[in-house]
Order: sequence, then structure tokens, then C-alpha cells
Amino acid sequence: MIRQAVILAGDDGARSLGTLLAATGADGVPFIHYFLWNLARHGVTEAVVFGGSHGALVRAVEARPVPGVSVRFAADCLPLLDERFLVLDGRIFHDVNYLDLALRAGDGAAVALRRADDVAGLAGVGLADGMAGTFRASGEAGPGFAYGGVCCLSKDLAEGLSGGAVFLEQDLFPQLAEAGRLAAGVYPGLFVGLSDPEALDRAGDALAGWKRRPALFLDRDGVLNVNYGYVHTRDKWTWCPGARKAVKFANDAGLLVILVTNQSGIGRGYYGEDAFHELMAWVREDLAGVGAHLDGVYHCPHHPTEAVGDFRRECACRKPGPGMLLQALDEWDIDVARSAVIGDSDKDIEAGRHAGISRLRLYDHERESLLDVVRDVFSFLSDE
Repeated sequence: MIRQAVILAGDDGARSLGTLLAATGADGVPFIHYFLWNLARHGVTEAVVFGGSHGALVRAVEARPVPGVSVRFAADCLPLLDERFLVLDGRIFHDVNYLDLALRAGDGAAVALRRADDVAGLAGVGLADGMAGTFRASGEAGPGFAYGGVCCLSKDLAEGLSGGAVFLEQDLFPQLAEAGRLAAGVYPGLFVGLSDPEALDRAGDALAGWKRRPALFLDRDGVLNVNYGYVHTRDKWTWCPGARKAVKFANDAGLLVILVTNQSGIGRGYYGEDAFHELMAWVREDLAGVGAHLDGVYHCPHHPTEAVGDFRRECACRKPGPGMLLQALDEWDIDVARSAVIGDSDKDIEAGRHAGISRLRLYDHERESLLDVVRDVFSFLSDE
């Protein structure tokens, strides 16, 4: 997985620190909040804000922290870099599947592209077979592919990062493209920039709408993995047909992917919370290997009669109770009307119904691929 991102925020004239501080939308959410929120849900745990004067940024981040991602501020970020990391242009926002981009980069470099009606004045890229054949800091007039301000780099390519985006777009990327070493992917997600006050107004509305999205709620055992009974170790984990591809499809379609799973094996004493979390950490790593991720994981360790100690109790979170789904709905800005629950038992369906979700689907891994089921449940996405 990719764990680190560098957000370029220098105020040297090539970039405006003010964009990250700019308040967007009616709620006045700082632009940087959307960067951090999107990084956190992809499993990025550290953001290094590079360049500029940071007092106001520190206060903005502290006022609206994003759980799961720590923020550091550095005038020189080279000593802090991981072996692989993301770089985000602080002037713009491009919704990218960061894990897919990291997969394309491998141990080298990859850039995120967007389709543009006219690439004149933009960083134009010639694309062929997943590689950038050319990279020009200012493209020629006409439609084409433009750099979206997000890239993945290896540390050995970051020697001149002190030049910021100017270094990347005018020096490094053209050289790598000419040498056939710059991977590229086209991402159709939201793209907004903060170049003037009118752009700021548009960005606020666009980002608020972008953050509110449908969710795919998945049961775990019997849906993601074959249910051998109280699965809690890697050697007992077998992916259901099409499961990893289904998660990636949902990620790429802009859905939140949230796991909601009864885990009474914890309450019964068969394994502990640590074993559950260790296994799920491995699951996330394995998903990252195909450019996919889970946005959230919720589990219930209780059982009303078979659990031991404090775990033996009635609770609202154990399915068919809707507690885990309601918690997720409270913690994420979810479009409930377009969300769905996929499970392998009536308990999953009942929990979804109690949570007010109408798209409900039973799944049998012996008869169908989870990818096909997800595509069918969210067929409306193909019309958008």
C-alpha cells in the first residue's frame, strides 16, 4: 500500500498557499480538508505539507482533523520521504484512485491524467498503452489528456523536489516520458481548481456534492471470503469469486465500500480483537495489490447467549440489528437512496432494511461472481 502523500503548498509564486486555506462552500470547509479526507479513505496515513508559511494551515488542520491521517509540515521534505509516495498539487483537486495509480507506478513514476476539451496552456500528455509517450508543460490546442496534478513517485526520483510542480512538469516528467519510464492512467473523477474567487465558489459546491456518495455495504464471511466458520487467520482466508474485482469496480465508480460483519467468534473466545484487526490489515494490503480499498470496517463481537463476559449481551449492532450500518451512515456523508447492502444471509438483508436501505441483494458465491452482482446492483451508474 501507499502510506504517504506530499501536498505541494509553496507560496513562491509558482503556487498559492492560500488555495489550501481557502474556505469552500456554505460551511467554509478549507480546501485541504478534501485532500486529507480522500487520502485517509485510501489508507494513506501521513500527509507532508511542503513549502509555504504554515501557521494558518496548522490551525485549519487542527480545527477540522481527519481521523486516520497525520499531518506534518516541512520546508524540506526529502528526509521525510518513504520509498514510494504520492504528490498532490495544492492548487487543484483531482479525484483519483490513489492505489490504482501506485500500482501503475510500481517502483518508478506514474501520473494521473484527465480528458480536456483543450490542452492549450495545460500540461499535455501523449498516452499509449498505459505510458506517457510525451509530456509537455504546455500542450497544443485541441482535445487531449492533461496532467491532473496527482502523481506517484519513488524516492530516488525525488532529488529535485524542492522545485515543486515546476520541477516535475518541466523537467522530471518530460525526461521520464522520453525515456519510456512514465506510466499514466486516465481518471474521470472530479477535477476542480482554485484559480480565482469564482472558481472557489464553484469548487465549494462541487466538492460538497462529490463527498456525498452512495455506499456499497458488504458482509464479510460468505461475501468477500468463503465462510469456513470463524475465519481469523490468513491461511483460512479464500477470496470469493470476483470479490477483489468487485471492490475495485466500486472504488472506481466512486462508491464508498464499507464492510459490516458479525464477529461473534471474538465474543465466544475463539480469537481476539487483535487477530481480527491483523487479518483485516492483511486484507487491505491484498486489496491494494489490485488497486482496491475498503473505506470502512465495522464489526460486532457480541452474542446474546454464546459469548463470554462483557461480550454476552443483546446489542443493536449485531445483525439483523442495523447498528453498524447506522453508525456508518452517521460517520460518512452517504447517499442512502442509492446505496446497497449485499450479504449471504437474511440477517444482512434485514439489517439493511432496518437502516432504510432499499437496494438489498442476497449473494451465493457458489453460483455467481461478486463482481457481476455489484455491477447489476449498481447498474444505474452506467447511465450517469
